[in-house]
Amino acid sequence: MSTTTDPMELGESTSTLAGSTTTTTTSTTTAATTVVNAIAKTVAIISSTVSGGSTTGASPARTSSGTTPTPSSTPTPTTPTSSHSFSSNLEDAEEKLSVKDLSQALQHFGIVDYLVFVAMLAVCAVIGFYFGFIEKKQKRKKLAGKDGAGAAGLEERRGSEALDYLVGGRQMKVFPVALSLVASFVSGISLLGTSTEIYVYGTQYAFILVTLAISGTISWYIFLPVFCNLQLTSTYEYFERRFSRRMRLFGASLFVLKAIIWLPIAVYVPALTFNQVSGIGIHTITPIVIIICTFYTCVGGIKGVVYTDVVQSVIMYGSLIVIMIKGTVDLGGFGVVWQRNMDGGRLNTPEWTMDPTVRLSVFSVFVGGTFFKLQSTSINQATVQRFMSLPGLKAIKQTLFTFSIGLTLLYCGCVYVGLVCYATYYDCDPMSTGLAGRRDQLVPLLVMRVLGVVPGLPGLFVSAVFSAALSSLSTLLNSLAAVILEDFVRPRMGKAMKENHIALTMRLVVVTFGISSIFMVYVVEKLGMVLQLSATLQSSLYGPMLGIFTVGMLMPWVGDKCVFVGSVASFMTMAWIAVNAQIANITGSFRHTKLPVSVEKCDYEFDMSRYLNSTAEYEPHSGSSVYHMSFLLYAMMGASLTIIISNLATFVYGRQDVRDVEENLLAPFVQRYLRKKQYYETVELKKPEATKLSESSD
Repeated sequence: MSTTTDPMELGESTSTLAGSTTTTTTSTTTAATTVVNAIAKTVAIISSTVSGGSTTGASPARTSSGTTPTPSSTPTPTTPTSSHSFSSNLEDAEEKLSVKDLSQALQHFGIVDYLVFVAMLAVCAVIGFYFGFIEKKQKRKKLAGKDGAGAAGLEERRGSEALDYLVGGRQMKVFPVALSLVASFVSGISLLGTSTEIYVYGTQYAFILVTLAISGTISWYIFLPVFCNLQLTSTYEYFERRFSRRMRLFGASLFVLKAIIWLPIAVYVPALTFNQVSGIGIHTITPIVIIICTFYTCVGGIKGVVYTDVVQSVIMYGSLIVIMIKGTVDLGGFGVVWQRNMDGGRLNTPEWTMDPTVRLSVFSVFVGGTFFKLQSTSINQATVQRFMSLPGLKAIKQTLFTFSIGLTLLYCGCVYVGLVCYATYYDCDPMSTGLAGRRDQLVPLLVMRVLGVVPGLPGLFVSAVFSAALSSLSTLLNSLAAVILEDFVRPRMGKAMKENHIALTMRLVVVTFGISSIFMVYVVEKLGMVLQLSATLQSSLYGPMLGIFTVGMLMPWVGDKCVFVGSVASFMTMAWIAVNAQIANITGSFRHTKLPVSVEKCDYEFDMSRYLNSTAEYEPHSGSSVYHMSFLLYAMMGASLTIIISNLATFVYGRQDVRDVEENLLAPFVQRYLRKKQYYETVELKKPEATKLSESSD
């Protein structure tokens, strides 16, 4: 569930969600005739132009810039200078396509595309069935043979249900887990949103990939060794061992709340993409996808989740490669893509400023971005749970390295698709004309233009978007099973829980949350603010959580009461900042300046007033309020507030005796320092005594 979703971008891109609808099917003969005519005209236009996805003013003479549309972005003998000369290319003004006609004409999702999409879902279901029934049956036979040896088989079976279901018996392989991390790290929202980010704001965001190496190094030396040594299934169990039961419930409750809101969103945005390219209703496809995902997660456990993630990650890589190659070739080569983005100002770098209100500055990208990625790769329940499914620290290190490379390559692909998208629509922005009603429709629009002529390729892209969604959905469901079992149910039931009770509880959690997300999709669709709430909640949650883990592993003098006060104060502060930021964004009182776009060479009718009204988004804006700060600084600020307030609280509640903290709850270098200062001398005195006992026994 971890995702690098841009909360500010998410808020902006969905502010019109509640009032937007998508035309799916037509039931009258008139409408059918319109679609047929639109398709015929579209094929004629697209086959002779490069900017087929562009738009045309209904009255070109009204353009404020003084420029007039041309029929295509490729050089042509004629350069019309008036609406009459433009109309002559399309016979007459009535023959020009409208935005609605072209949008319907682009919905050519064929039988081959459906087969590709269904095949992806079928493979996922088969993988879940295999690990839920066939592989499990084989293991039972193996254990039955060991029972003849007495206690050996019984010992291996003890606790095996939860161990297998949640962490794969801690015997998972490096490469599948690394690909699973990549797939679950990239949600459908971020797969579409990263390319859109490049289109709208340029390549500034791409520099955050550098922070993956920094955050990975920090994670390796501080957080992962502690989790590995403790062999935790739920990361929030650490809170109880380090602080108190209260802190454990606090962390687990926030995680469950975030999951409930995020689950329907994870599948809703890809469903919009499917609706756009195929015309099938959102409420037709989402129940099917969620039920299949719930099935293979429920029966297959983490093994089913990991190996379906492998298939889904391959689909994501494959679709990006196809889009990059085909899109670049259609434009005339890499040189054209690079030049158009250079001319459009998209090849930019983070701004050299320390101003926190600058959306992507050097400070926010490299410092704030490190904290932003650190909370996803180090303390996130889904990420840590996969790391704990590996046999040892060496395997975790290899997985972390492979995961970082795989994620970097995937995001580089998304960045380049964004460049291709701008190079395609550089002279006719589909968002300004209404062809793309929302920002997350930009990439699907490009796909239908570039890949729509090849049967099966649109289906491959839709499969990739849903693969990203399914991996995030299945990962979150499995993590929910771990958190609810380990943090809520098992502490109350204790040893009274039998293996069949554990199995029933975990699967019941998966089914309950999976099915409930189907109904939550209706809420998400009607209440656009839920998406802003999700972004707000994540921004408010991740920073304070990172601060709690940092205090726990690096500051042994901070006790339970101090960190509780610090975390609650930080959470409330970040919630206030994030809510006000979303309100400012929605009301338009503050917005980050977007890079300029053009509608100069659009070749179909659109509402010019829509474009003129959108020009305000490209004017310079500034703000000095704390909730105007860059979204990348949220995690850093939340963590910093937790650390600072927790330490200040020690002046009220007192400092905790360092010797009261278990040594293995601290980061390795903190342990070495405390040993050097002889804080743990009582522990060290036991080692020679054990040696003497062994010598006397000899």
